[in-house]
Amino acid sequence: MDFTNTTPDGSENRTFASESVAGISAAPTVTADSLRCPPRPYDSVKRFLDLFAASLLLIPALPVIVLGWALVRCTSAGPGVYTQIRVGLGGRHFRIYKLRSMTYNCEATTGGAKWSTAGDSRVTPVGRVFRKLHIDELPQLFNVLLGDMSLVGPRPERPEFVKPLSVSIPEYPLRLAVRPGVTGLAQIQLPPDTDLKSVRRKVIVDRSYIDNRGFWLDVRLILGTALYLIGCSYALVRRILALPNPLVPSGGPIVATNHSSYTVPLESTAALDKLRPSLAGSTMQS
Repeated sequence: MDFTNTTPDGSENRTFASESVAGISAAPTVTADSLRCPPRPYDSVKRFLDLFAASLLLIPALPVIVLGWALVRCTSAGPGVYTQIRVGLGGRHFRIYKLRSMTYNCEATTGGAKWSTAGDSRVTPVGRVFRKLHIDELPQLFNVLLGDMSLVGPRPERPEFVKPLSVSIPEYPLRLAVRPGVTGLAQIQLPPDTDLKSVRRKVIVDRSYIDNRGFWLDVRLILGTALYLIGCSYALVRRILALPNPLVPSGGPIVATNHSSYTVPLESTAALDKLRPSLAGSTMQS
């Protein structure tokens, strides 16, 4: 299989580095104190469960990945699989693996990393199917085996977004207290990020997962992912599996979860203002 490694300007980067990549700002320094996330016995057990489950899931997933790679190669120019820098546990950078769903090298014509919007013209026809069915996410099982990700956890974000969002939303770095996940509480209850307000909501839900993480919650989230993939709505999945819901409709108060309660400030900051043209209403291969 062929791989492409993308940088913020959309150019290829063939240098594999575990901690940083030229041209990409480092994520905020994260310490145990700043995360305020007491370890739990389940955290060490979870790694072994991830290895076991990812190995089993790769058995049926591998033929789908190979077929998906072939479809991408046959229907659009460029490689079938691409890698991209994301921020993981403790702020560590890693390369995520995905089937390519956008036109090759698309960021070179859009000025760098930007969020995607509905009806994104840069998504290929095959890519639209992959995204709807989340087939493009299947190669992330290799990230789970490598220890970069977990099956369940907050969605990993790009360094270009993590730094300014952490300035604007002080709680944002708390998402780095656990390994990012292929699926998670926010992923199956909220649509993809499109603006700052959606990020604030996702931070609240991610923090709820971190505060309540455990074996039974992870099992319910994996089952919920299966229900979501067959067409169940966010609300129905939440009701069926009794998932935590820290969000209150119409901007109501935030519900405390386990050992902490939290708020997300609504004011904007200079750092985010500088990035807002990139964050709002454009494209990002995610």
